Amino acid sequence: MFRIVKQKFSVTGMTCAACQANVLNSVQKLEGVIDASVNLISGSMTVDFDENTVNTDEIINAVVAIGYGAAVYSEQSDSSSKSEWDKRREKTIAADKALKKRVILSLCLLIPLMYIAMGHMIGLPLPWFLRGDRYCVYAAVIQLVIALSVMIINRKFFISGFRGIVKRAPNMDSLVAMGSAASFLYSLFSLCMMIYNTTNGNYAVAGGYYHHLYFESAAMILALVTVGKFLEARSKAKTTDSLEKLVNLAPKTALVVRDGKELTVSAEEIAVGDIIVIRPGDTIPADGVIVEGRGFINQSAVTGESLPVEKGIDDTVICATQNINGFFKFKALKVGSDTTLSQIIRLVDDAGNSKAPIARIADKVSGIFVPIVMLIAIITAAIWFLISGSAEAALTHAVSVLVISCPCALGLATPVAIMVGTGKAARMGILVHSAESLERLHSIDTVVFDKTGTLTEGTPVVTDVVLYSKSITKDEFLKRAASLESASTHPYALAVVNEYKKSASDFYEVMDFENISGRGIKGKILNEEIIAGNVSFMKESGVKLSIISKGLVDNFSKKGKTALLFAQDGVVIGVIALSDKIRESSFDGVSLLKQLNIKTVMLTGDNSAVAQSVKNELGIDDAVAEVMPADKEAYIRNLQSKGHHVAMLGDGINDAPALARADVGIAIGAGTDIAIETADVVLMKNSIYDAINAIKLSRAVIKNIKMNLFWAFFYNTIGIPVAAGALAFLGIHLSPMLGSAAMSLSSLFVVTNALRLRRFKGIEPENNVKEENNMKTVLKIEGMACGHCTARVEKALYEVEGVKSVLMSLEDGTATVECECDREVLVKVVEDAGYKVVG
Repeated sequence: MFRIVKQKFSVTGMTCAACQANVLNSVQKLEGVIDASVNLISGSMTVDFDENTVNTDEIINAVVAIGYGAAVYSEQSDSSSKSEWDKRREKTIAADKALKKRVILSLCLLIPLMYIAMGHMIGLPLPWFLRGDRYCVYAAVIQLVIALSVMIINRKFFISGFRGIVKRAPNMDSLVAMGSAASFLYSLFSLCMMIYNTTNGNYAVAGGYYHHLYFESAAMILALVTVGKFLEARSKAKTTDSLEKLVNLAPKTALVVRDGKELTVSAEEIAVGDIIVIRPGDTIPADGVIVEGRGFINQSAVTGESLPVEKGIDDTVICATQNINGFFKFKALKVGSDTTLSQIIRLVDDAGNSKAPIARIADKVSGIFVPIVMLIAIITAAIWFLISGSAEAALTHAVSVLVISCPCALGLATPVAIMVGTGKAARMGILVHSAESLERLHSIDTVVFDKTGTLTEGTPVVTDVVLYSKSITKDEFLKRAASLESASTHPYALAVVNEYKKSASDFYEVMDFENISGRGIKGKILNEEIIAGNVSFMKESGVKLSIISKGLVDNFSKKGKTALLFAQDGVVIGVIALSDKIRESSFDGVSLLKQLNIKTVMLTGDNSAVAQSVKNELGIDDAVAEVMPADKEAYIRNLQSKGHHVAMLGDGINDAPALARADVGIAIGAGTDIAIETADVVLMKNSIYDAINAIKLSRAVIKNIKMNLFWAFFYNTIGIPVAAGALAFLGIHLSPMLGSAAMSLSSLFVVTNALRLRRFKGIEPENNVKEENNMKTVLKIEGMACGHCTARVEKALYEVEGVKSVLMSLEDGTATVECECDREVLVKVVEDAGYKVVG
């Protein structure tokens, strides 16, 4: 019986794509290993294996056996309160400091070495004891000491490189180490001959050997590669900027109520059930639900929403979001690693460390790259020695081949782009489950929508109120309808009540209320029986329907609306039409998908009239009505059988089968639920724009990866033959120093190119959708001393035309106004009431 386990390991000692390929190959050879992926940038490995066949110790031993270090990821933790990210960051900083120190020392030693070795070629003066054939041995010995110092400083190349050769897993360090060592040993031989000839008085012969010294090349190769590694490390660090910003969002402390007292505690000490106090400007330290007060929450850092969201009692709050205004207390429900923020960080980190299918090409090449380069270097040396008879020419070209080849560029081509891309997506409120999901997104040619909650708001609203009785006013009719519906819990009832509450808040008492499931409701108001429901219920209740009322109901149905009829004493007195309002973003969203040559399909459980109405209004290519969740999955399977690459947008719960079947399942508006297990991509906002942004970002990432791979293959395809002397007939030769510089720059180019993805610009709703011109304005007011003052200011503000809501705070001396009017009008109203607006 199989027992499949997924385990993450940390791997040390990897320096290039060949290392990555060696580690991957060693693990995949083990019996019981189902799948494995290795990430060069993060130094991690994820393995899926059958626990009954192979264990973690055997996997670790397989990695150690080829010269690398490995440990189960959890073993890296300690008892301290520091997070895993903090420890990773400290480790990276320490490694960067060590690398920077190596660069500085190498360059400081390289300058005098180059001066002594090559200064005379450009007319620079040398001390008398370093000039001429008689004293050339002194100059050679000084070069030996300096070059040896540089080699000791950068001994890591030799340890890793030769260990790889011994373990039959050569890597880039092997090429650098062999190139530097070959130059050094050849120079050491020349120095020995110089000493021998100088001792015998053959100064001219000794001077001849002086020109065969390559100590500066041995040191220059190491120094330039180290500089390249340093620049590469600096650039790679920027690929995790988005992830680091997410980590830094969480506050360090929190104000907790314990035993009736407010205590400031570390964020790590917050426990589930704690009551946390949030004041204006505070960052929320955990996920929870508000139990007292109200506030305007800026959720842009987590969900990407541009405007603050007003929240009150029983509303949920998310860790790392900020309270802009207001005072409230909330109960912590999710803390530490269980918070929404922690889930996002894990998701982004895992996605960045996963491997895209497109990377397999580079992996295959990297696995055989170093041995092939070593073979080419040997053949190059042999050919040049046979052609020229010069060991110097043979050595120079062989070393150039070794140091110019760059498996790093191949290894970095995909992971850096994936890491930057997934980080950028997270900052936009788009959570990508894996690199494979990100890659599949770029080839999507059909997007299937669930209607309710995806294209629409998901909650019914009143669209029309039609009065049939002249004995009551429209307001009186709405009051009676809302009073009757207030006793029901049906979503339609809630919509009617909310519509009435926009203008009033008092209700009639309902007597003898009765709910007939699936049909309607009835009750007595002011001793008169009122019934509400559909046409069938009216007929069953003996209510006569006129031709006009029947026609009105049919007309509403054609428009995708639901008609609720209200009758009093057997006569219809009015009709209220409701519909699930289409999201503003859906209109341009569908149009933008068509501009990307993507077909749009809507699947819904609603009737065909509703489906056709929404289809026509949005301009969707195809719509299928009255489908069950299983039918949605079958429809997507049918599209795939015709060769389509399908993305499914749904809520991540009711649409789970369809999300799982689609090439890419996208859960839209998941909010704090973050349906990670049911979708490949999770959108934190209820906006179709983010689905479009995810597709466009995927296309940008894949384009970037292809550019990187092209450069990596092109560079090595051109660079190695030139280094081998393919252009010698034109008088073009590549020195080892230039080769090592080119090798360093090639890796830097790949990383820098990937960093361009940080400038990716998504579609902004305000630039494409005509939205309500609602604006939240916070007025800082002087002079309010008591509740009567705030009530007076609140009343004055509500009298301004266009004001939707007012939130007063006596403690902060502020009024937060949501309105469709100019700020100057609000200021004037407050000052006319006898108070001063100071900001």
